[in-house]
Amino acid sequence: MGATSGPCAFGHDSRVKTHHVARHTIDPPPAAIESVQVVVADSSPIQSQLLTRALKGRRDFQVSAVPLETTALDNFLQSSRADVALVAGNHLPDLGLLRWLRVSYPKVAPVLLAENDDRDLVVNALRAGAKGVFLFTHTPFSMLCKCIHCVFRGQVWINSQQMNYVLDALSEVPTLRVVNSNGRSLLTPREEQVVALVADGLTNRGVAAELGLSEHTIKKYLLRIFDKVGTSSRVELVLYAMSHGENRPAEWMPTNA
Repeated sequence: MGATSGPCAFGHDSRVKTHHVARHTIDPPPAAIESVQVVVADSSPIQSQLLTRALKGRRDFQVSAVPLETTALDNFLQSSRADVALVAGNHLPDLGLLRWLRVSYPKVAPVLLAENDDRDLVVNALRAGAKGVFLFTHTPFSMLCKCIHCVFRGQVWINSQQMNYVLDALSEVPTLRVVNSNGRSLLTPREEQVVALVADGLTNRGVAAELGLSEHTIKKYLLRIFDKVGTSSRVELVLYAMSHGENRPAEWMPTNA
């Protein structure tokens, strides 16, 4: 703090007398430690114990561990707060736990701990609600700590390769597999793509642009599709697809398919 002038008093000779206050320096307060509540969900007791012990060695983490089960995680979250959930992907039978966590506890940021950059695992984990995919067998522990703080602040943790996977998935043309009561597919792969785009709300012109075809060709596709599934309008087709269809990723189909 700089020198501060005190009250001024005028003497008989009209000169100003200034009283100076001694210079004081104030040390800034220590930076607050960002404390993150972390829960580790893993079915391997040894791996869970090692990871929990390592994280507890940090002053910025409060760490708990639960079995890799929806029931166990639910019981914990009902009574305790968690900001970040570390989910062991190598022991996860499916991604249902991530989807459940996103719906039931949207304020918890899940991070999938993966052994490798498997494309389908990365894309599907992010679709299911993961805020990060961390390669714990290839990345130092210090980066895991950085990952936890990153998702805690509302950011997403993925590397450049994983980002390419996501961008590729976004650029793919989706398909909607329409089946009959016996589970047999009723449509060709190209027709399935047309149905999926119509179900997404695209006009004939939009579908044509997406597939690189003419609008007239799309109309012909729709007439064939109507005939195969027994519908007579786009609305009926969308309703049929919603009740009889199953989404699946698709590779780009050649224009003559």
